[in-house]
Amino acid sequence: MSSLKGKIALITGGSKGIGYGIAEVMLKQGMKVAITGRDLETVEKAASELNKLEGEAIGIQADVRNLKSQEEAVHKIITTWGQIDVLIANAGIGHFASIEDLSAEQWNETIDTNLTGVFYSVKATVEQLKKSKGYIFTISSLAGTNFFANGTAYNASKFGLTGFTQALMLDLRQYDVKVSTIMPGSVSSYFNGRTPEEGSDWRIQSEDLGQIIVDLLKIHPRTLPSKVEIRPSKPPRK
Repeated sequence: MSSLKGKIALITGGSKGIGYGIAEVMLKQGMKVAITGRDLETVEKAASELNKLEGEAIGIQADVRNLKSQEEAVHKIITTWGQIDVLIANAGIGHFASIEDLSAEQWNETIDTNLTGVFYSVKATVEQLKKSKGYIFTISSLAGTNFFANGTAYNASKFGLTGFTQALMLDLRQYDVKVSTIMPGSVSSYFNGRTPEEGSDWRIQSEDLGQIIVDLLKIHPRTLPSKVEIRPSKPPRK
């Protein structure tokens, strides 16, 4: 995609944090962006703010944990703009606790959102992306290859997502659909309801991830960086 102007992206979990930052960068390229989230008021307010930029944004209420909800979101985008060129499967949560303290509900919510939710997002968009010869990005994590204490649910979801995305890449490249997983380390964002901490400028910023995605969209069609690990360049010493 040498020129991104007019290209259409769906970003799940796009009302704040990483998804919102990616949307900002895409809009500055002249793209059209649909952001989804579970709360209608929140997602519409975010879309209104994004529309102050160069491109065009819409907000759609949708839950990645429900396939029908994802299919309905895709239908709205096709009805509005006619196609989808890029999927950013970004929506995610984290529950961090020892196996003794982690509840079954927390386990299920993590897997349903971070892994099954991506599967549903891809299932709902894949035929449209085959038509447009589009691009799928999943937002995994360095936790998708590096395990840590209290991370049973989160590690499982992100290890699974990394494997899912790499296999998906092999399935879809025959259709000229590119697939990459982005694996950031420490990001300054609103993940899990937290607000970015003061003095966290050393962390990766959401717009940095947006810039990486834009750069990958513009790379020559013959080249596919299928897994991209991203770290803060100079974290504070412990």
